[in-house]
Amino acid sequence: MSTLTNSKIRFTQHQGKISVNYDGRLVFSHTPREPGLYVGKGKETVEMYRGNFDMSDYVSERIGLNVKEVIERDNILKIDWNVHPSDETIVLSTEIMEREGRLYINLHQYDESYNRSWIRIPAKEEEKIYGGGEQLSYLNLRGRNFPLWTSEPGVGRNKETYTTFQADVKDKAGGDYYTTNYPQPTYMSTEKYFCHVDTTSYADFDFRDANFHELHFWEVPRSIIISTAENYKELQQKIANLLGKQPELPDWTYNGVWLGIQGGTDVVEEKLHKAEEVGLKVAAVWCQDWQGKRITSFGKRLQWNWQWDAEQYPGLEQKIKEWENQNIRFLGYVNPYLVNDGALFQEAQELQLLAKNEQGEDYLVDFGEFYCGVVDFTNPKAKKWYKEVIKKYAIDFGMSGWMADFGEYLPTDVVLYDGSSAMKKHNEWPVLWGNVNKEAISEAGKWGEIVYFMRAGYTGIQSNCTLLWAGDQSVNWSMDDGLASVIPAALSAGISGMGLHHSDIGGYTSLHGNKRSKELLMRWVELAAFTPVMRTHEGNRPDDCFQFDDDMESLVHLKKMTDVYSSLSPYLKVLVKENAKKGIPVQRPLFYEFEDDEYGYDIQYQYMLGPDLLVAPVYQEGKNTWEVYLPEDQWVHLWSGNTFKGGHVKVDAPIGEPPVFYRKKSDYADLFEEISKN
Repeated sequence: MSTLTNSKIRFTQHQGKISVNYDGRLVFSHTPREPGLYVGKGKETVEMYRGNFDMSDYVSERIGLNVKEVIERDNILKIDWNVHPSDETIVLSTEIMEREGRLYINLHQYDESYNRSWIRIPAKEEEKIYGGGEQLSYLNLRGRNFPLWTSEPGVGRNKETYTTFQADVKDKAGGDYYTTNYPQPTYMSTEKYFCHVDTTSYADFDFRDANFHELHFWEVPRSIIISTAENYKELQQKIANLLGKQPELPDWTYNGVWLGIQGGTDVVEEKLHKAEEVGLKVAAVWCQDWQGKRITSFGKRLQWNWQWDAEQYPGLEQKIKEWENQNIRFLGYVNPYLVNDGALFQEAQELQLLAKNEQGEDYLVDFGEFYCGVVDFTNPKAKKWYKEVIKKYAIDFGMSGWMADFGEYLPTDVVLYDGSSAMKKHNEWPVLWGNVNKEAISEAGKWGEIVYFMRAGYTGIQSNCTLLWAGDQSVNWSMDDGLASVIPAALSAGISGMGLHHSDIGGYTSLHGNKRSKELLMRWVELAAFTPVMRTHEGNRPDDCFQFDDDMESLVHLKKMTDVYSSLSPYLKVLVKENAKKGIPVQRPLFYEFEDDEYGYDIQYQYMLGPDLLVAPVYQEGKNTWEVYLPEDQWVHLWSGNTFKGGHVKVDAPIGEPPVFYRKKSDYADLFEEISKN
């Protein structure tokens, strides 16, 4: 065994077997019979329909590589690889080194004919795996493979459900357990290391084998990065130090709920009056149709031209000032595409700022009965122009934030200004879109005051997005795409470095018979009260969805839970600051706080809100009691004041009293106790 100087790397080579240990973990192993590194050749077929991708790959060759030579020099372990011992040609080389407290396996490709690669990371059968970006069906990824490609998650997201079947048959939009707006080639292991891969290509992380994790790429990636720690919070900080951190939320966000309202100035005023009558605390009104609407077979859609629709919202410029004087901010909606019948599309077209098709014409993307151009962010002039659009029509107009939607639709056959491959740019596109928003706000001198929330992401989104939201959940109780799914979504996103997360209260997608019930909306309100931000949504078919003000009971319920949320603000602000400073997510899995509790590693529908609150949302219909798992400690039930020591407990959980517990010895115990009295 040899040790690289001043590093934690241990290397052995004996009779053709190579082993690399880092900080006591076996991170790479190779033998001629069981290679650790493969290259190959493949030809993909990619079809996109309205953001849903059908991807297949014909692999014509897969070769387990052979070690040609190993050289140790200048604290770098260099391994040259060929396809056969008798072949003198080097296919690629790996350079293994320690930099900034991390292990780097840098790959250098010499034979460009190979466009596929596989690397195996040694595993233990009992090991558990988390991360992968935002995963909505499974928190522990072990036992499954996860393709990593930003896309529409699909409707239902479970091939065994009627909803997904209908969505596939009618719309090619059913989704599956792994489909997500925000994938990321990063995972965390219960062996207390994380692995991140520097790539933007299509990838598939396969955690099904008992002895290794196989990471597959449609390229040879640049680097594989591994870091270790003594505990999960320290490991999380190291992820944040590598990938970046989200900023703190501005103080105004904690003042109450963000009400999603559409329909015009008079409708907003009417609903704000209802809110005022019951004493509902409103931090913001979010009018995603501020620039106009269009009706399609899908439901109510927006006019994708980012200029104020004065006909639908008369006097809005003045109303924004009036609402802000009442401590109510105005939020809007923007995305990176321009509808081809809008004024901004015409301007971008004349300035040659749109991405092209293979014939040199402006590429038009089908978004569902309307077509849009792609602002080409690889063109510096296009990026600069779009930042000016955001500054002029959103920031200068008086917005305090907006939904920065989409980002995951970049077609793989689009021709980009800088000549880069759209297949390689596709996963990166949400990050480029986030950066356009960030720079526009920063250049306007408003960074720290404005919040934009995104659903799409990839590596680097951490410092380019102020707030994540879970996407377009179905307005039902389904586990993969309904209320329950936003819990593992928040936890996996947090592990991946996005620690500020929230969801559309009540869900969004109403299709194939799904209609939002009053009970679902009220249960979703309860969950949202224990997240960084509360925001309602009318849904794609508002008339099919129960709304927060459809009756007095629902409105009063929203008022009660918003009061709880606002009362929690001293605690939430500390958690948000910790996320900004250290990358520790606000919503975190139980094992972050209770590492010795083995049972907590498999719980994905409960979470810790910071170190002291355990939240177990009711995600099934018609339940008035709920079973909760409590790690060993002294817990106080928020509503009854009853104390528990741990284990499985059953508590009353009527609407208005979601199962929430706090640590009896918490520094915030007095605050929590006061909340329970309201």
